[in-house]
Amino acid sequence: MHIRLIAVSDRQPAWVGDAFHEYVRRLPGQWRFRLDRVSTARRTGAGSLSHAVEAEGHLVLKQLKPTETVVLLDESGTELTSEGLSVQLGDWQAAGSDLAFIIGGPDGVSAECARRADFRWSLSRLTLPHGLARVVLAEQLYRAYTLLQGHPYHRG
Repeated sequence: MHIRLIAVSDRQPAWVGDAFHEYVRRLPGQWRFRLDRVSTARRTGAGSLSHAVEAEGHLVLKQLKPTETVVLLDESGTELTSEGLSVQLGDWQAAGSDLAFIIGGPDGVSAECARRADFRWSLSRLTLPHGLARVVLAEQLYRAYTLLQGHPYHRG
């Protein structure tokens, strides 16, 4: 199983990169975790918001492979416990699915991008800053991996 994160964002603070890369470093090599960035589209003038979201969505969709299971991080998606995420990851792994997680831009994702999602996952009902969502995703993937391995990192 290969996993990647497609993130619509601009430059993040150093602490985001430090924390994100710390958890990514811990992920199993066979997952071949990768971060693909899509730059945030410019928002100026009337109607620019919808055009920006559509432009970002188009760039995200261009990066997706037809065989990937797409997981959209969405505050209105399904909330999972860490144990629930580990079960879901185990199911995707058993099915031989490659995964693409998507974090949309500051105004969300296009309707077309949302329709492409196979699963919508809410990290929290709170609105999280983009960088924090990225770190939480990486940590939860690592936690799910340790649960699947029976590792004591998760002491729920």
